[in-house]
Amino acid sequence: MDSNLVVRALGALAHESRLAIFRLLVVAGPDGMAAGEIAQQLGLSPSSLSFHLKDLSHAELVTPRQDGRFIIYSANFDSMTDLIGFLTENCCAGAPCAASELPGCCEK
Repeated sequence: MDSNLVVRALGALAHESRLAIFRLLVVAGPDGMAAGEIAQQLGLSPSSLSFHLKDLSHAELVTPRQDGRFIIYSANFDSMTDLIGFLTENCCAGAPCAASELPGCCEK
């Protein structure tokens, strides 16, 4: 994984609202959620939500898609798995361990 993307992803997640948005989208799964629903569940204003979603999208942690007149946001599980793998690839002095065995909970 590119270290610049790692820095962008970690920077995006280093904010309470963006972390909450990302965690909510992880729970929502591949189907994702409409922006309005995210705002309602987290109590964020539309302008604040838009700002945070843009930052998460730039970090490739969320993916938007148009569905009629709604924009649906989904967690990018491939990027999330790559980020976790990058952070744990050298743990335990390179020996296999539990941290390096990521579960395939969101496989397509």
